[in-house]
Amino acid sequence: MHGLGARSAGAFRIASILFARYERRGSRLAFTENSVLRYLLFAFLHDPVVRQLMSDIRTFSVTAAPFRIALFLGATLLFFVTSSMAVAARAGTADAPPTPEATTEHVVLFVLEGFGQESLKSGAMPVLSSLVKGGSVTWSATAVAPARRLPTMASLVTGMPVAKHGITWNVFEFSRGYPRAPTVFDYLDLSGGRDSAIFYMDESLYQLAKPEPYTDYQMCGPLRAECSPDRLVGYVRDYFKKATSGSGYGHAIPSLPHLLVVHLPAPGRVGEAQGWKSVAYKDALKAVDKAMGTVLDLYRELGLMKRTTVFATSLSAFGETQFSSGEMSADQTAAVPVVPWIASGVGIKAGYAIRQPVSIIDTGATVMRALGLTTYTEWESHPVEEIFKTAFTAAPVSPLLQ
Repeated sequence: MHGLGARSAGAFRIASILFARYERRGSRLAFTENSVLRYLLFAFLHDPVVRQLMSDIRTFSVTAAPFRIALFLGATLLFFVTSSMAVAARAGTADAPPTPEATTEHVVLFVLEGFGQESLKSGAMPVLSSLVKGGSVTWSATAVAPARRLPTMASLVTGMPVAKHGITWNVFEFSRGYPRAPTVFDYLDLSGGRDSAIFYMDESLYQLAKPEPYTDYQMCGPLRAECSPDRLVGYVRDYFKKATSGSGYGHAIPSLPHLLVVHLPAPGRVGEAQGWKSVAYKDALKAVDKAMGTVLDLYRELGLMKRTTVFATSLSAFGETQFSSGEMSADQTAAVPVVPWIASGVGIKAGYAIRQPVSIIDTGATVMRALGLTTYTEWESHPVEEIFKTAFTAAPVSPLLQ
């Protein structure tokens, strides 16, 4: 039936409209509509393909008129059905809207230590390498000075340099309290009603664990001998299990968080203690990479990866001493490390080398940009706009904020 002329196909479309009217009016057609149908039947019978079909029918040895009529009616029905399917297929193809770009509903932020481009050369980190290949990356993002864990993490979550947030020490001091500066977790709640779960792997970061109804913190660190990347990921897995149970088990967030922060400092600790070229350092990279893969597998199991954007960065560079305690010289205090900064997943350009200057401070605003949120604050975090495939589109306003 693909050879039927355009005239017959067009005739059928008109006939379909008339027959639809016929059904709606209770088997009544106007005089003009009857005339159109007679013309359409004439056009159909004079179609070259139909005429050939009728000629073939006449050559059959069966001469009974009822049989020929049945054949004719069957051919007519087949013509209309086939033409209808073809027209519908063409219309569907022409009118089908383009598949919209998926939007980000969840963000995972991996924060490493002692990691750089050099760390990937041993092949110990296939998961992170795949994020680099499938996303956007710069190997020269700037961290902050002084190059210590607590001040740098404070800059990452507050979007401010050390001079503004004021945290220069590197151990948890209860008497100092929590930072006064708002954090990305506060902005996510204020701008979009989004929740965060934060898994830190050092006790000094208790200083940043300000309890709020939209944040859940879990902590383990070197003071616990059993603390390891596997153990931390076990905490994440248990948290997800409870968060999807519907009851929350006493957590502040009774559902999956919109932002998950996972701190994995093992490479920095091992590299500083046992050497950056040591087998132990390579094993630490493998353990961290495995942990990252396990976390992402949790999102896959829940069918969330097509709605998830992943970020990864490091508080310190490969070969860099953290100066976890003790005094630092003036030169050491002023030195600003250069660290990797990686984005991958939904809405992010693949295989893209970031050209604009990037600071670890920009992480918070870029997370919010990925979630379709804007902020109207004085923090110094700015979204890394060039990594995104499409222009900014604001996320729907949460019913809680309406």
